[in-house]
Amino acid sequence: MSDLLEIADLTVSFDSDAGEIQAVDHISLTIRAGEVVGLVGESGSGKSVTAFAILRLIRRPGRVKSGTIRFNGVDLGTLSEEEMRQIRGAKIALISQSPRTALNPVITVGRQIARLFELHGGLSARDAHRRMLEMLSLVRIPDPAKRAGQYAHQLSGGMCQRVMIAMALATSPQLLIADEPTTGLDVSIAARILDLLRELGAKTGAAILLITHDLGVVAETADRVVVMHAGQVVESAPVRTLFHQPAHPYTRALVRSIPRVDRTVTMEPIPGAVPSLLDPPPGCRYAERCGWVSERCRIARPPLTRVVADHEVACYGFEERRDAAG
Repeated sequence: MSDLLEIADLTVSFDSDAGEIQAVDHISLTIRAGEVVGLVGESGSGKSVTAFAILRLIRRPGRVKSGTIRFNGVDLGTLSEEEMRQIRGAKIALISQSPRTALNPVITVGRQIARLFELHGGLSARDAHRRMLEMLSLVRIPDPAKRAGQYAHQLSGGMCQRVMIAMALATSPQLLIADEPTTGLDVSIAARILDLLRELGAKTGAAILLITHDLGVVAETADRVVVMHAGQVVESAPVRTLFHQPAHPYTRALVRSIPRVDRTVTMEPIPGAVPSLLDPPPGCRYAERCGWVSERCRIARPPLTRVVADHEVACYGFEERRDAAG
């Protein structure tokens, strides 16, 4: 698969009364065409900021300080706002973590979807209405004609999320960004939404960036996982590799914190707290929480290095243990 999205050395900061907050710090990642990538990490790790940077929606007091974001080989930072609008929503679509508030409360959900077909597809009102009903059926909303005439407040959280997915897919995007798409949904509904995303991605060929704080959410959904901690990427690997052979101590701690139903396990909370991004330490930002820490970790940031094909980790401790093992 070719690279659809390539982020290289991206840094995003926000000005505050207390000083500059570097929310995303020199990160690089790629998403291949048709691939599902899980972007995971604790709240405040920079996941959503990365998504908004991709869409070029970082506004003051935030700014992109460095780096490039290429989509289909095009540097998005070089485009005019009008050119970016042609990509945002049409070729790159966002599924919000708050679907009820993202939907217009005074326009029926059917009309909101139909307008996308009129604006982006140039369809007549009649054809747009027909395509809208097809989309509602595609995302498995029962009685599409009835639901199309309702407003967001008349639908459940799960139904609103399905409407958001229908809106995202209406323009046949190449990349779907799903930002915590199961927030506020009960477990059974959340599982159905994740299954639906995966199925629709496979059917339409769209790549998916699935943003979540929960590794368990990506276990059965993602092809590959990128782990962020305190604004930095610390590990990237195929999903099975990450769960069975996690390399970074932070990833290992995340895996140990996942509840299990197949056997009795003692969940281990991750000690300590994420360092302040106002004055982050010069070395590894996980150092104060890590059992592998050495003086080297406190001095310099470990670079992402290759473990095996398609598996990278930023950890001096892992390198030392691998070298010692021969």
